[in-house]
This record gives sequence, C-alpha cells and structure tokens, in this order.
Amino acid sequence: MILLGYQLYHLRHLNIYCSLLRETYKQLRYPEHKTKKQSDTINFGERPMAMRGSTTVSDRIFGSLPYLLPLLEGISFGRYLFGQFPALGLVFAPLFPLVALYNIPFAGLIIFFALFLLVVRNERINHFIRFNTMQAILLDIVIFLVSILLQVLSPVPGTSFAIETLSNTLFLGIVAAVVYAVVQSSLGRYAEIPAISDAVYMQVR
Repeated sequence: MILLGYQLYHLRHLNIYCSLLRETYKQLRYPEHKTKKQSDTINFGERPMAMRGSTTVSDRIFGSLPYLLPLLEGISFGRYLFGQFPALGLVFAPLFPLVALYNIPFAGLIIFFALFLLVVRNERINHFIRFNTMQAILLDIVIFLVSILLQVLSPVPGTSFAIETLSNTLFLGIVAAVVYAVVQSSLGRYAEIPAISDAVYMQVR
C-alpha cells in the first residue's frame, strides 16, 4: 500500500512537470500568438540587467537559494563518484540531511507548488528572484525526467555502464550549472543557461 502511494506520488509529480513543460513549449513554439503587451514584456526581459537596474543583497541571497532544489534532486546521481572518490562525498555530506528531508513523500511536491505559486507567480516579488526560482524549477524538472529514463533503463541487461556514465555526467553537469547560477546570482547577474533561460523568460514576466 505504501509502495502504491509512493508510485502515485511520482506519477502526479510527473504529470505536473509535463503540464508545465507543455505550456512552456507552446509559448516557445507559437510566439506569434502572444499579444503586443506580452511581446513587449518578453523583449523587456531579454536584457534584464540593462533595463531592470541593480539588485539588493537580499535579492541576491534569495535568488541563489532556489538552486538548492536541483542540487538536492540530483545529488543521488553522484553515488558512483562518491564511491570512487570518498573525499568528494565528504564535500557534499552537509547536504545529506536536507536530501533525506526532500525525499520524504510529497515534500518535493509541496516545495514545488510553494515556489511556483508563491514566488514565481507573485509579481510583487522582485523579477530577479522569480527568474532564478523558475530556472531552478526547470532544472529540477529536467533532472526528474532524466531520473525516470534511468529507472526505465536500469532493468535492461548490459546497461549498467551506460547508466553509470550518464549518472556521472548528469551529476557533474548539475553541480556546474548550480555553481554557475549561484555565482552569477551572488554578483547580481542573471544566470543565462542555454535553452533553460529562454523558457524561463516565457514564464516569468
């Protein structure tokens, strides 16, 4: 019964992620359907630092915090590297208690809704914070979808090396993206990640 509930939780998680991706894809695929006001807003966001002014210290801090989400989601992909390089595991050891809390059933879903509805969709919050929060969410979605792919491949004989290689690559990519985004946010700059940032600008106006 517990296993069934856990599977239903992941299925609902996937449905929500797919709905958000479909919405983003439609906005990217059919930009001509936008009104002039929306188009102007998106163009306004293409050069955010030039037109939106400077950010405060609190904006930079709150703009960096959401990137814990993809890091916690993706840290499990580093298990192979942690086994090969124990010192690397020690570097990420302080995050393991947070990973345990994040993996509590429905905790990830609650955090997802809280960030998306209370931060991303709240136009009273600084655009810089909303942008980084949405970007962290999209990174988390990509990681979640790749984890589903790995779960599908894991029972297939002879795929262990491919799974390990993909896991290591994904983990290193996640860490690189998070470090880059946090550094840029700390400097008060918008972290531009190819493809992901374009989708973010469509969602955050």
